[in-house]
Amino acid sequence: MMKRRSLAALAPAVLVAAAGFGAAPVLAQTKTLKVVAHADLKILDPSFTTAYISRNFGYMVYDTLYAQDSKGQPKPQMVEKHTVSKDGLSWYFTLRPGLKFSDGNAVTSADVVASLQRWGGRDSIGRAMGTAGAEWKAVDARNFSLTLKEPFGMVLDGLAKPSGFPAVIMPERLAKMPTTSPLTEVMGSGPFTFKRDEWVPGNKAVFVKNPHYVARSEPPNGLSGSKKSNFDRVEWLYLPDANSATAALKKGEVDLIEQVPPDYITPLRADKNVKVGAAGSWQGFLVMNQLHPPFNNPKARQAVLHAVSQDRFTAAMGYPLDMRVTYCPTYFICGSPNETSAGAEPFRKPDLAKAKQLLAESGYKGEKIVVLVPSDVTYLNAEALMTVQTLRSIGMNVDAQNMDWASIGARRAKRDAPEAGGWNVYVTVAGEFDVNSPITNAYLSPSCGNSLPGWPCDKKLDELRTAWIRETVPARRKELLDAFQARAYEAVPYVNLGQYSPAFAARSSLKGVDKMWAGMPTVWMLDK
Repeated sequence: MMKRRSLAALAPAVLVAAAGFGAAPVLAQTKTLKVVAHADLKILDPSFTTAYISRNFGYMVYDTLYAQDSKGQPKPQMVEKHTVSKDGLSWYFTLRPGLKFSDGNAVTSADVVASLQRWGGRDSIGRAMGTAGAEWKAVDARNFSLTLKEPFGMVLDGLAKPSGFPAVIMPERLAKMPTTSPLTEVMGSGPFTFKRDEWVPGNKAVFVKNPHYVARSEPPNGLSGSKKSNFDRVEWLYLPDANSATAALKKGEVDLIEQVPPDYITPLRADKNVKVGAAGSWQGFLVMNQLHPPFNNPKARQAVLHAVSQDRFTAAMGYPLDMRVTYCPTYFICGSPNETSAGAEPFRKPDLAKAKQLLAESGYKGEKIVVLVPSDVTYLNAEALMTVQTLRSIGMNVDAQNMDWASIGARRAKRDAPEAGGWNVYVTVAGEFDVNSPITNAYLSPSCGNSLPGWPCDKKLDELRTAWIRETVPARRKELLDAFQARAYEAVPYVNLGQYSPAFAARSSLKGVDKMWAGMPTVWMLDK
């Protein structure tokens, strides 16, 4: 059985890409990588949505000022150097020379400042930086500055944030466009350019090498270092039918499947022409609506927490024993730098008697509990059905309502009472970069007054999160992290349903898949 830290040591992950499988034109002397992805590419603006497919699109065509290496440390990417004042309130940055966008125009500090201002209005770390008084200014074409009114311990972490809303750099004219709708023009300085003329939504997206890309001299490491590709062309193929995707992989018609359905993992492992590996660390979420009874009472939420067996949930999703964690006590991914067991001890094993006691103390009287059950995503369906079973085991009157995931996305945004078309519970999952800290975790980062479905609110968590963000002393940051998680186990913004790893599958002839990192699109590490 997988130990708590073992996911971090597994072969890292694969490109989350998208588009469908279709016949490609014959391209003489063109080296092509074909990837089957988890989703269809619809939104081309990574500053507009947190959808992983749009995030990964961003990494193909854009670059960032800093990037995380394989150990999670921020490293310079577009930046040549930086200095910071002793009080931590004044930062000065210099861009690397010769950086260009894919149209050949130079990247300037004005582009950087406008991009960071756009990012700061949407991203959780960017907004927190703004609360600390962040002000970006262009000094000249290659130099820019950041001034703060209060110390902020996550400046470089924010600029290197891998997921959610990565701080991608785009031309000033695009960065200043309204954020009320996604950008449709694509102009980055990353390793590839997007072939809009070959884009077939629901079928295929194509990228070719950016002739103006200026790579770093360091070898690729995580998301940092050189992103110079060994391929002239990358095709994202969208094949939602798992049988078609695996057949294409076995025949050599595609090189890589980003996420393999759990039922296909064991058969593919038996194929000598296929490599199967772990696509990062993920966590399941059980989200409760805190606007309405019974989950507006923390005792009802604690009751659910006491009833959950993480191992039963991850097993129900269908992942093999070696790709799931039996029990992970941290909200922040076991094996990550922020792993902590603070506050977890009372919840290590399910305690149905305690769960029933807390539920009674919450005032629950047998009202219907509306659980949204996705019908079209296998692993989420299993997660939801296990939720239904768990809630019933402690005496809840569950009304399981089946619908597709898109409908759940619309339904969960409703603030109406459950009996008036609202909801009580839904489930989801998130990759490690959207889990692993108090400011990146999707359901631990929002403060009171948020618009996140479920609408969690705990003022003590808000205070601890703010203190953790501002703290610069490592030992004190660790104390605050522990205090934050201990409080999270009391407030229960959501229930951690367990940690597991999805699987990718690649042709054995594809080199470098063992270097791909945590579910991110590091296709520049691959060759064949």
